[in-house]
Amino acid sequence: MKDFTVEFALCDSEYLTALRLAAGAVCSAADIDVDAIEDFKVCVTESALILKNCGFERVRARFFRDAGVGCEIAGAGGNPEPADNELSLALISALVTECDIVGGKIIEKVTLLI
Repeated sequence: MKDFTVEFALCDSEYLTALRLAAGAVCSAADIDVDAIEDFKVCVTESALILKNCGFERVRARFFRDAGVGCEIAGAGGNPEPADNELSLALISALVTECDIVGGKIIEKVTLLI
Protein backbone atom coordinates (compact mmCIF):
# COMPACT_ATOMS: atom_id res chain seq x y z
CA MET A 1 0.00 0.00 0.00
CA LYS A 2 1.26 3.45 -0.87
CA ASP A 3 0.87 6.35 1.55
CA PHE A 4 -2.06 8.63 0.87
CA THR A 5 -3.31 11.83 2.44
CA VAL A 6 -6.75 13.38 2.88
CA GLU A 7 -7.43 16.90 4.11
CA PHE A 8 -10.72 18.46 5.08
CA ALA A 9 -12.42 21.12 7.21
CA LEU A 10 -13.40 20.17 10.75
CA CYS A 11 -16.60 22.24 10.68
CA ASP A 12 -18.73 19.45 9.17
CA SER A 13 -19.20 16.07 10.87
CA GLU A 14 -19.81 14.40 7.49
CA TYR A 15 -16.09 14.68 6.83
CA LEU A 16 -15.38 12.73 10.02
CA THR A 17 -17.54 9.93 8.62
CA ALA A 18 -15.47 9.98 5.43
CA LEU A 19 -12.28 9.84 7.52
CA ARG A 20 -13.63 6.79 9.39
CA LEU A 21 -14.44 5.10 6.10
CA ALA A 22 -10.94 5.79 4.76
CA ALA A 23 -9.39 4.36 7.93
CA GLY A 24 -11.51 1.23 7.63
CA ALA A 25 -10.62 0.80 3.96
CA VAL A 26 -6.89 1.05 4.68
CA CYS A 27 -7.15 -1.59 7.40
CA SER A 28 -9.30 -3.86 5.27
CA ALA A 29 -6.81 -3.66 2.39
CA ALA A 30 -4.04 -4.60 4.86
CA ASP A 31 -6.06 -7.63 6.00
CA ILE A 32 -6.45 -6.40 9.60
CA ASP A 33 -9.00 -8.21 11.77
CA VAL A 34 -12.43 -6.66 12.32
CA ASP A 35 -11.90 -5.73 16.00
CA ALA A 36 -8.63 -3.95 15.25
CA ILE A 37 -10.28 -2.11 12.36
CA GLU A 38 -13.00 -0.77 14.67
CA ASP A 39 -10.42 0.30 17.27
CA PHE A 40 -8.37 2.09 14.61
CA LYS A 41 -11.42 3.90 13.22
CA VAL A 42 -12.32 5.10 16.72
CA CYS A 43 -8.77 6.35 17.31
CA VAL A 44 -8.56 8.18 13.98
CA THR A 45 -11.90 9.89 14.66
CA GLU A 46 -10.93 10.78 18.25
CA SER A 47 -7.66 12.25 16.99
CA ALA A 48 -9.53 14.52 14.58
CA LEU A 49 -11.89 15.56 17.40
CA ILE A 50 -8.87 16.39 19.60
CA LEU A 51 -7.55 18.72 16.90
CA LYS A 52 -10.99 20.29 16.49
CA ASN A 53 -11.20 20.74 20.27
CA CYS A 54 -7.82 22.52 20.18
CA GLY A 55 -9.23 25.03 17.69
CA PHE A 56 -7.79 23.82 14.41
CA GLU A 57 -9.84 24.57 11.31
CA ARG A 58 -8.67 21.69 9.13
CA VAL A 59 -7.18 18.24 9.55
CA ARG A 60 -4.69 16.41 7.35
CA ALA A 61 -4.57 12.62 7.73
CA ARG A 62 -1.76 10.62 6.14
CA PHE A 63 -2.32 6.87 6.10
CA PHE A 64 0.74 4.63 5.78
CA ARG A 65 1.91 1.06 6.05
CA ASP A 66 5.15 0.58 7.96
CA ALA A 67 5.56 -2.03 10.70
CA GLY A 68 1.77 -2.01 10.78
CA VAL A 69 -1.00 0.27 9.58
CA GLY A 70 -0.76 3.85 10.75
CA CYS A 71 -2.16 7.32 10.42
CA GLU A 72 -0.59 10.70 11.10
CA ILE A 73 -3.31 13.27 11.83
CA ALA A 74 -2.26 16.93 11.95
CA GLY A 75 -4.19 20.14 12.54
CA ALA A 76 -3.99 23.20 10.30
CA GLY A 77 -5.41 26.71 10.34
CA GLY A 78 -7.78 28.17 12.88
CA ASN A 79 -6.80 29.64 16.25
CA PRO A 80 -5.27 26.78 18.24
CA GLU A 81 -5.52 27.04 22.00
CA PRO A 82 -5.07 24.72 24.99
CA ALA A 83 -7.84 22.19 25.52
CA ASP A 84 -8.64 19.30 27.83
CA ASN A 85 -8.34 16.08 25.84
CA GLU A 86 -7.47 13.62 28.62
CA LEU A 87 -10.41 11.28 28.02
CA SER A 88 -9.78 11.06 24.27
CA LEU A 89 -6.06 10.49 24.81
CA ALA A 90 -6.73 7.74 27.35
CA LEU A 91 -9.10 6.01 24.93
CA ILE A 92 -6.61 6.22 22.08
CA SER A 93 -3.69 4.91 24.13
CA ALA A 94 -5.79 1.94 25.24
CA LEU A 95 -6.73 0.93 21.68
CA VAL A 96 -3.60 1.27 19.54
CA THR A 97 -0.17 -0.34 19.63
CA GLU A 98 1.62 3.00 19.43
CA CYS A 99 0.53 6.61 19.82
CA ASP A 100 2.78 9.64 19.44
CA ILE A 101 1.53 13.11 20.40
CA VAL A 102 3.16 16.34 19.19
CA GLY A 103 2.43 19.44 21.23
CA GLY A 104 1.78 20.16 24.88
CA LYS A 105 -1.49 21.74 25.94
CA ILE A 106 -2.17 22.42 22.26
CA ILE A 107 -1.96 19.08 20.49
CA GLU A 108 -0.79 19.63 16.91
CA LYS A 109 -0.39 16.09 15.61
CA VAL A 110 -1.31 12.53 16.59
CA THR A 111 0.38 9.49 15.03
CA LEU A 112 -1.29 6.11 15.47
CA LEU A 113 0.01 2.63 14.70
CA ILE A 114 -1.78 -0.71 14.97
